Amino acid sequence: MKQYKAYLFDFDYTLADSSRGIVKCFRNVLERHGYKGIEDFTIKRTIGKTLEDSFSILTGVTDASVLETYRKEYVKEADLYMTVNTFLFPEVADTLLALKKQGAKIGIISTKYRYRIMELMGQKLPEGILDIVVGGEDVTAHKPSPEGLCLALEKLDVQAEDTLYIGDSIVDAETAQAGHVDFLGVLHGMTSREELEAYPHVEVVADLKALLNH
Repeated sequence: MKQYKAYLFDFDYTLADSSRGIVKCFRNVLERHGYKGIEDFTIKRTIGKTLEDSFSILTGVTDASVLETYRKEYVKEADLYMTVNTFLFPEVADTLLALKKQGAKIGIISTKYRYRIMELMGQKLPEGILDIVVGGEDVTAHKPSPEGLCLALEKLDVQAEDTLYIGDSIVDAETAQAGHVDFLGVLHGMTSREELEAYPHVEVVADLKALLNH
């Protein structure tokens, strides 16, 4: 694998496992509105999508005002339960530190809110590791739109050909493709190797330590 000038990461199921908190928050909102019996696996398969899209998938609701209500309730639940139930994957801190020492720029592109990401990463990583975090509140079009990716490239002053985007889902693969950057798939999440390999990719790997094998 070549060495890139910038490494941009998805967050959920790429850098961190927040599935315990996500499932709890979704379940609290869903059950409050009478949606019972939805399996954890089904909820986890929506991770990486916007909250509105996830609730629509899980409930069948398409009314934008209802989905916005669910989103607001989820955010309140997440204020209580998300950060405490989110854990970086074991290799993440060492990998990001090593990439930073090589002179690379490091960023996160996520549908998750930026403040939520910063809250966790501020507890887990030394200051200055992250050069940019683009969250759901920073864009008008969410992944797989390349808007967040393009914003990061502009702010970091790097070219698409010098950038690697790392993610765990089909949405991430589609985002990289739309932004004309190389894609590395990581198998931390709910998406299979075969699903990721169906898209243009540099490699599909078990964990992020593979980024250090130049």
